[in-house]
Amino acid sequence: MKSKQRQSFASRLWSNIFGGMAILVVAALASCAPSVELDSPEQESSESEHWVGSWAAAAVARPLPIEVPTGEGPPRGYSDLNIVNQTLRQIANISLGGERFRVVLTNAFGTEPLEIGAAHVALRDEGAVIISESGGALTFGGSPTTSIPPGAVVVSDPVSMTVPSLADLAIDLYIPGDTGAMMSPLTILAASWQTNYVSPTGDHTGVTEMPVEAETTYTRRDGTLTSTWFFLARVEVEAPTSVGAVVTFGDSITNGSRSTIDTNNRWPDHLARRLVENGLEMGVLNVGIGGNRVLSDGSSPSALARFDRDVLAQTGATHVIVMDGINDIGSARENPSPTADDIIAGHMQLIVRAHARDLTIYGATLTPFEGANYWTPEGEEKRQAINEWIRTSGAYDGVIDFEEVMRDPNQPTKSRPEFDPGDHLHPNDAGYEAMANSIDLALLKTTSIPVTN
Repeated sequence: MKSKQRQSFASRLWSNIFGGMAILVVAALASCAPSVELDSPEQESSESEHWVGSWAAAAVARPLPIEVPTGEGPPRGYSDLNIVNQTLRQIANISLGGERFRVVLTNAFGTEPLEIGAAHVALRDEGAVIISESGGALTFGGSPTTSIPPGAVVVSDPVSMTVPSLADLAIDLYIPGDTGAMMSPLTILAASWQTNYVSPTGDHTGVTEMPVEAETTYTRRDGTLTSTWFFLARVEVEAPTSVGAVVTFGDSITNGSRSTIDTNNRWPDHLARRLVENGLEMGVLNVGIGGNRVLSDGSSPSALARFDRDVLAQTGATHVIVMDGINDIGSARENPSPTADDIIAGHMQLIVRAHARDLTIYGATLTPFEGANYWTPEGEEKRQAINEWIRTSGAYDGVIDFEEVMRDPNQPTKSRPEFDPGDHLHPNDAGYEAMANSIDLALLKTTSIPVTN
């Protein structure tokens, strides 16, 4: 795999626009109940540290309620729960540990303000139970409440808490209103592959054993059990300036579709574990969305439409891995449009925009999909043309060849049987692990701060 050095590490960390820094200590024991201190929003710290994303979710809109014919029921592409004067306890498996964290909440698709009555972050024990005194209340400019304007995000004040890499954080949000009564789309990640919890009526933020009235799990049309995240954008940690984050950008294969719920078996999860095992400090930010396309909107904004919010705005991002385009191909079926050249032109736009921010950007080849319900010979021809371009054009700063890992040597247009959960499109848990294991970690190493010329 070939790689080009980007020129400016400091510029590459352009999205570090937020104030407030402190000292990071990465190693900690998950079983230890850390001391907690709420930091002043204005607190200053060493210039040798900055904020870096440790976990992220890509935003999509849950549409307003729509009337459906009797007996057909609601669409099952997301949890249809509404929060009515209740507390959400949502689980985020962070990639990069530390001692000072903040949480970013989002109302990106809302058309009305989103009221947050209280918020809290702590280490998760198991299920909906947190480790007592392992976290603290989240404040926003010193206030325990906040109102997120339509289309906006809010960044919490920092909380000092010792958290190891790969730990589960429980993020509590008390929603005093009624999301069902809001004439506004809700900002979610439809398929989280992580169970999240809803309390009975009232503010249960920070309660060790939160009572659970409902979960955000649902069964998709294909019979697969998954879940939904609500209003979470990312978790950030303070880290040395030599530490960056890789953004994994793509569709359902990056999102982790068909992985086992609550096991963190998406390929970016396996990548995060490999980085920790090899002593490489780097955040991994998974912004895959099921059904995503490069060129056109579908169940989510296109890759071209969401790249700024989901990649360029990520705090501390230094690298991007792009795996997108199979849904453009499959949705077209036998139609000539979009052509392989059209999809390649979309990838070129992503590359140009990443390079303008001095991000290193890698292209991942599209995996085999013969047998999937939208496979056609015409689509297969496009897939192979796009993969050939990714491998040989030199447009990307390097290549991650997921196709080579996944394809059946006896039937190269199909995935290996041992990696196929049965839909002939997505990998199973073993397939996702094999994908992550194929990535050359040297592509992600950032051992020093390069001198700006």
